[in-house]
Amino acid sequence: MSTNATIDTLHAHAGETVTLSGWVSGKRSGGKIVFLQVRDGTGLCQCIVEAGVEEAFATASQLERESSVYVTGEVREDARSVGGYEIAVSVLTCIQAAHDYPITPKPHGVDFLMSHRHLWLRSSRPAAIMRIRHTLIKAVRNFFDERGFILTDTPILTQGAGEDEQTLFPVAYFEQDAYLAQTGQLYLESACMAHRKVYCFGPTFRAEKSTTRRHLTEFWMVEPEVAFAELVDLLVLAVDFIWACVEAVLEHNSAELEALGRDLAPLQKIQKPFVRMTYDDVVDSLRSDEMRQWVEQQLVEATQARDAALKEMAQLESELTQARKAWKQDKLQAKMATLRETLVELERDVENLPKHLKLAQSFEWGKDLGGSDETLIARRSERPVFVTHYPAEAKAFYMKRSPDNPKVVLNMDLLAPEGYGEIIGGSQREDDLDTLESAIVAKGLQPEDYSWYLDLRRYGSVPHGGFGLGIERTLTWICGLKHVRETIAFPRTMGRMYP
Repeated sequence: MSTNATIDTLHAHAGETVTLSGWVSGKRSGGKIVFLQVRDGTGLCQCIVEAGVEEAFATASQLERESSVYVTGEVREDARSVGGYEIAVSVLTCIQAAHDYPITPKPHGVDFLMSHRHLWLRSSRPAAIMRIRHTLIKAVRNFFDERGFILTDTPILTQGAGEDEQTLFPVAYFEQDAYLAQTGQLYLESACMAHRKVYCFGPTFRAEKSTTRRHLTEFWMVEPEVAFAELVDLLVLAVDFIWACVEAVLEHNSAELEALGRDLAPLQKIQKPFVRMTYDDVVDSLRSDEMRQWVEQQLVEATQARDAALKEMAQLESELTQARKAWKQDKLQAKMATLRETLVELERDVENLPKHLKLAQSFEWGKDLGGSDETLIARRSERPVFVTHYPAEAKAFYMKRSPDNPKVVLNMDLLAPEGYGEIIGGSQREDDLDTLESAIVAKGLQPEDYSWYLDLRRYGSVPHGGFGLGIERTLTWICGLKHVRETIAFPRTMGRMYP
């Protein structure tokens, strides 16, 4: 009699007969033996079917990738097998026979894989990313729950802009105008006056016509809001928050990070305190000779690395033309696919670094930082970088102006290191009624659309503030990915709504 088991528990069943349920992710044959690679959502296991087990051998010989199966057999410890255990199969039942599974072991283009995202999620790379995402989201909730924050679900349908009116998604809502939420912040400000410390966590929508690797039109954001908090309090909260998230992933998902090829050293080097720079500091840095020299050196190194990669690619192409065995061809093609991705990044660096330098050296005070500016600042630090005190004209109406310099606001952005850019944006909120009304008008908005929000300043207003963290951008950094589209199961971008 067999015991139903999952692959992640096989260590507890060595020498026993168990039944696995899963899918065939790979197969190879060697005369009188078939090796099935079976996955069940908890791991991978090699299942060995010998010709002496006639019925199972006949079934195994006909199976194609992603067929669903029940596998019964003895668990054997084998250090050479993935996971350290294998199954000597005695019974093999095909639940549903798959044929011509479109995602083969050979390399595929990004557009093909994204068009087959509903199937690609089964592959090892996206599966690893989704597991890390799960840990990150759990760490987010644990952090705020353990510190007494009250979860507050804010509306997805709203009547107006929480950020930039130009990035609103309009929605038909009976006889009224409505929009998909850009942020839950304005509603959270109401809730924090009731509970002191609150947060929301849900989908957010921005109709930004951008095709950069950092942008999604639908993404998930966590937003804490705290009453009786000033900018300095938010900075401390954000440091502890990021620290907790990174530590959780390193503790629970180091294997997945390594499977993605993520160098763990940069994550392990993150130490408190984080770097703090004012907007003025950043402007000075962007315009400096030191920045120019650093970018020029980066360009030299990128050019040399690109040339070396091109030489390696030529060598691999030569080897491929001479390879006769299918396994050798597949191995070379996989290596070439990885190298092509590296070449794309290096070519992008060689092309963009001069442009980024030109923009940096001519940066004008008063502008918001662009993606290239954030990249330059973030690539030069091993720790996350806070940028504070932006010009008021470049930021949202609700941010409180500095009493020391009314031209700037009490805000902060957090830039992830290694060039990943902004992952947190936040501020102390304007708590004075007259000042907030003036700011709304100055931004071309209608005060009557925010009458309920202004009520918060009429009845018991206090200093308060908060920030938002984008899950997908944070996950892109932690996983060391090239594009944010890999960090969510079904990405929505300007050019993609399918599947």
